[in-house]
Amino acid sequence: MLAQVRQARILDEVRRTGGVRVSDLTVLLGVSDMTVRRDLDALDRKGLLAKVHGGATAVETVTAVEPDFETKSVRELEEKEAIAAHAATLVRPGMAIAITAGTTTWTLARHLAEVPDLTVVTNSLKVAEVLHHHERPDLTVVLTGGLRTPSDGLIGPVAVQAIRSLRVDMVIMGVHGVDEHAGLTTPNLMEAETNRALVESARRLVVVADHTKWGVVGLAQIVPLRSISTFITDDHLEPHAAEVLADQVGEVILLPTPDPPAEHDEGRRA
Repeated sequence: MLAQVRQARILDEVRRTGGVRVSDLTVLLGVSDMTVRRDLDALDRKGLLAKVHGGATAVETVTAVEPDFETKSVRELEEKEAIAAHAATLVRPGMAIAITAGTTTWTLARHLAEVPDLTVVTNSLKVAEVLHHHERPDLTVVLTGGLRTPSDGLIGPVAVQAIRSLRVDMVIMGVHGVDEHAGLTTPNLMEAETNRALVESARRLVVVADHTKWGVVGLAQIVPLRSISTFITDDHLEPHAAEVLADQVGEVILLPTPDPPAEHDEGRRA
């Protein structure tokens, strides 16, 4: 396969999914990881994608379209699991917390099964489904109403009105994008308003976001970085991003995550 053809296929995948892994591209293209990395270097130099640890992401643009839950649920699984497990350790018995919609927060919900005397306010149908599955008498789940988003969140005036009548110890928030200047963002204007209401209802804002969210800018800002009490991410975050967060956020937690298995050049040809 010619380099131009390979690189066109790579760009198609990046545009379709928002990001790709080297290991996945070696299977898709039937070439070695060395060949894929050279192609990614070439595309990065041309400004057609952004090379990151273990793969590449789409070049930063302002996004106004929200990916659906299923699309996001298969990305960065190891990172999300580590982030969610740590976030769960911040939740103490007897707390009232809020959890926003998203795949990382959905993963978090599975880690809250053993926290006693817990009250959870959420606008996520997926989170509520996980928590209701446990059928615990000491677990109260308050599900807001509202309009349903592609990521199975409930947003809009009904959700905002319900949230503003409540007060919680902390809100744990998953986000579409995190940026040095734009702060926390989402493609959905009503989701931004709903999430701001959750932040205003809480004493503490905890953000759970893997490294691929950095540099992504959605149409609507939720809050600036300085509003964040604790930011939990993985150690694949680029050094500049870690410096920016450390300067603006109360606490930054970088968690180690396993690298994908290394691909070998042996037995493969470009």
